[in-house]
Amino acid sequence: MIENVLSSPKSSWISGNGPNHNIVLSSRIRLARNLDKYPMNAFQTENSGQEVLDRIEKAVDEFKLQGPEQLYIYRMHELSAMQRQILFEKHLISREHMEDNPNKALLLNQDESVSIMVNEEDHLRIQVLLPGLQLEKAWEEADRIDDLLESQLEYAFHEEKGYLTCCPTNVGTGLRASVMIHLPGLVATKQASRIFSTLGQLGLVVRGLYGEGTEATGYLFQISNQVTLGLKETEIIQNLTAVTKQIIDKEEEVRKLLLNETPLQTKDRVGRAYGILKNAAIINSQEALSLLSEIRLGADLGILKTDVSTEKLNEIMIAAQPGFLQNNAGKHMDTLERDAARAELFNKML
Repeated sequence: MIENVLSSPKSSWISGNGPNHNIVLSSRIRLARNLDKYPMNAFQTENSGQEVLDRIEKAVDEFKLQGPEQLYIYRMHELSAMQRQILFEKHLISREHMEDNPNKALLLNQDESVSIMVNEEDHLRIQVLLPGLQLEKAWEEADRIDDLLESQLEYAFHEEKGYLTCCPTNVGTGLRASVMIHLPGLVATKQASRIFSTLGQLGLVVRGLYGEGTEATGYLFQISNQVTLGLKETEIIQNLTAVTKQIIDKEEEVRKLLLNETPLQTKDRVGRAYGILKNAAIINSQEALSLLSEIRLGADLGILKTDVSTEKLNEIMIAAQPGFLQNNAGKHMDTLERDAARAELFNKML
């Protein structure tokens, strides 16, 4: 199965068929859990880390899941650096989990909607990633997987504090809910920064495409909860869903204004972006994401003369990442070679 994961940019969240998929690319639920009576990863030894991995692998075997639900295990040290890079580019593992470590592993189901990192910052990072705005559905699936694991494993849990985690900011529910959202209208009209500045007061935080420590590129942002203690999981999800819907409404309103009040300028920016992507000889990663964002806006507004689906744009976004380009070429490439391969990719896929 790993060959399919590494060779295809497709994942469940990339399908582009979820609610509000023209603005919300994906919804993610992540649960942080640790096993009781084992040192947390910051204090882990090689032996204790291996014991944690063995216990989790044995617990998953007890599920006896079949077909699409089956979880396949991949140990990080058995994958090349390029292969681990691709898993990161597809949002299946974190940057920290790319480390070549025999105690780190990934559990992954068939359509890549469920991915579980073993021995990342916590012993378990359970992640469910779905297309569009589907936080409640993602939570239901994450909760189900969590219950299965807890039936076989004893979690580190405190009656008052909740689930105990390596980082104090995750203590309580251990829940991080997030949406990946595309906001070219709000950015173009300089309203995004004002909206984002108010989100902190609501217990939310805004980050770049690949989460913590990354800058926003191509009008793509991740919005997630900051507070995990003192709120129920359903309250966190309802709060983020409600705020996201308000942002969606505002973005749609601004897009209509752009099309009605500045139609020539809007068509021009989309057309120029398409022309560059279709004809350029070299394109770097940042420029690619920015230009793709304009194409995405043009497709949503119906002003592109060619039919480019949301799914196709999502696939191109992942396929244009450095790991994928090199894997498909079957060799390591320097920056210029990657930029040339990226330009060729756009020419073919558009």
